[in-house]
Amino acid sequence: MSVPEHIAIILDGNGRWAKAKGMPRTYGHTVGAKNVETISRAAYNAGVKYLTMYAFSTENWSRPDDEVGALMGLLTEYIKTCMKTAKKDNLRVRFIGDLSALSQSMQDAIKKLEEYSAGFTGLTLTIAVNYGSRDEMIRAVKQVSMDVKNNKLDIDDIDAKLFSSYLDTKDIPDPDLMIRTSGEQRLSNYLLWQLAYSEFYFTSVPWPDFNVEELKKAIEEYERRNRRFGGI
Repeated sequence: MSVPEHIAIILDGNGRWAKAKGMPRTYGHTVGAKNVETISRAAYNAGVKYLTMYAFSTENWSRPDDEVGALMGLLTEYIKTCMKTAKKDNLRVRFIGDLSALSQSMQDAIKKLEEYSAGFTGLTLTIAVNYGSRDEMIRAVKQVSMDVKNNKLDIDDIDAKLFSSYLDTKDIPDPDLMIRTSGEQRLSNYLLWQLAYSEFYFTSVPWPDFNVEELKKAIEEYERRNRRFGGI
């Protein structure tokens, strides 16, 4: 059995799921947030070592103020409760994205959670907050350029491996499998560099309904595929 070492997920469909039930979009986000712990534990039990979830994109700031406020509130609450979850599940939690746009209190809470869980050896859960792949690569290019300018780096040394070391995901492997829920079949500015050789799995199931059995289906589909690299 070939279980993916690293799964990346786009948690899509929370708002549409809630609307279909006659509830506000914020209700969908609340239920979806609770599903993160369930799927994280299921992934670890299946043998997955790394799980990366798209929680809030750089484009999400354009959503209605009440929805953005609700999402930020959910993230704040998750960070608080995740201290207990991390210890219970031996879970290492880390965040990627431009965190400087978040409130100072949230940045402090994120730093505290990352430091607290750094020594845990179970699943590594990476949460993408204020993350956009284009923004990530632009930030990386700026840092590479600055290092060349300051003679810390020779321009001839720049290759794919070196560029990867400037990305937010520099200390984790690239995803083997990307899952997007709720029927959309696009990447939405998510891990564009890192997903270059990943398998994609799209399901019509919205994130709040994406349960352990649905995760199993995605992993089984991954196992059925004949993974080839370099055109071999």
